Amino acid sequence: MWSDSRQHGAPAAVPAKKDAPMSASPRDFLQVEQLGKAYQADKPVFADVNFGIAKGEFVCIIGHSGCGKTTILNVLAGLDTASAGHAFMDGREIAGPSLERGVVFQGHALMPWLTVRQNIAFAVKSRWPDWKKPEVDAQVEKYVAMVGLAHAIDKKPSQLSGGMKQRVGIARAFAIQPKMLLLDEPFGALDALTRGTIQDELMTIVRQTQQTVFMITHDVDEAILLADRILLMSNGAEANGVYKPGGLAEVVVNPLPRERTRTQLHHLDGYYALRNHIVDFLVTRAKAH
Repeated sequence: MWSDSRQHGAPAAVPAKKDAPMSASPRDFLQVEQLGKAYQADKPVFADVNFGIAKGEFVCIIGHSGCGKTTILNVLAGLDTASAGHAFMDGREIAGPSLERGVVFQGHALMPWLTVRQNIAFAVKSRWPDWKKPEVDAQVEKYVAMVGLAHAIDKKPSQLSGGMKQRVGIARAFAIQPKMLLLDEPFGALDALTRGTIQDELMTIVRQTQQTVFMITHDVDEAILLADRILLMSNGAEANGVYKPGGLAEVVVNPLPRERTRTQLHHLDGYYALRNHIVDFLVTRAKAH
């Protein structure tokens, strides 16, 4: 079992207690405290969620549909409000959307009447309204090149493949230089080959920029490839007439070398033990509806 830790070394020998509170550290860049969400007062979707993310850390969250992953991400994005608890970033409580947090959803959400350059420039000008055109162009071109789309910078979304559109969305999020990047299954609709290519590109950019990232995924291998830590969410469930809300069941530290690549992942010592542990949680302990 791999308990919560700030170290990225070997797995801890002592398992984390399942019901132990997983508190954020005061030094964490992002702090989530006692977060809960209820659409029906007596049956919260999740309750008492506590975790922290250090600056420059990549954290993935995994769980079955309905456990509240997207709700947590939307709270962090300022697009939804929690029924209980608080979320803080850089010492300030999150209250509404902000360009300090970049969000990439599964759908690219590009404006179809604008070119790649114009889509990203729109975000850059929103972030820095006083910038002149040369400054905006330089920022756009830098991040378009980073995702390998310099050749398509003046094309419209209708001229791009699905993978290229998603790269534009990623470039747009990075171009505003957010303090934190929030990713909601950004590769979920892509074919396996395209998905793998963009995963590699994302890892490269994150390492170059030291970006703090919180990402939802259903793909266990994707989480193991990208994340420093993996949050395992359980679903709410009723047993013997008593309802127990979902929540953060376990925090898994990724013990694999941080400079791992997709092609070598399956050959690394500890990979199969880590993967089997997460899969076992999803199959036997996540209490999916």
